[in-house]
Amino acid sequence: MLRLTALSAAAFFAATAPAFAHLNPGEHGSFAAGLSHPLFGLDHILAMVAVGLWAAMLGGRALFAVPAAFVGTMIAGFLLALFGLSLPFVEPVILASVVVLGLIVAMAVRLPAAAGAVLVGAFALFHGYAHGTELGAASALSYLLGFALATAGLHAAGIGIGLVLGGGRSRPGIALARGLGGATAAAGIALFAGVL
Repeated sequence: MLRLTALSAAAFFAATAPAFAHLNPGEHGSFAAGLSHPLFGLDHILAMVAVGLWAAMLGGRALFAVPAAFVGTMIAGFLLALFGLSLPFVEPVILASVVVLGLIVAMAVRLPAAAGAVLVGAFALFHGYAHGTELGAASALSYLLGFALATAGLHAAGIGIGLVLGGGRSRPGIALARGLGGATAAAGIALFAGVL
């Protein structure tokens, strides 16, 4: 079982490695630039997939409420940056989100859907703010639609992984999901330390 968990974690990390840099909005369009943005940073990928995985583990209303709260609050964070409002500690909070969300999955934390939505929303504000600070020459609305769609896709990937693993109801599936959560938290610590 330990070997299977390690192999699953390795496959998870291999599947999340970004293969390209941010797209230039002038060459590829603002929507494509926004769509690529969350896929460029391992911190964004890991946090957003972990949100979907945790939502699948929680099940019920949380399956939709938790990812929707992330996307909605992320858009609010983007608007904060767009209007020039300051949000401190953006990068440390984003890195902390990877560790915390990974630990939540690893410990199979059970919360009501509303509490889960508030928790992920707090982190999403910072992810959205980071997207907003890197808007550059992109059109705000097209860029926003692109990164919101990419984020929803990463959540869907996490939900898919969670559902394939039994949605938190089968012992082997729970063990694998928890292993992925632990690997996510470890990656977050490595990102903090500058190893990844």
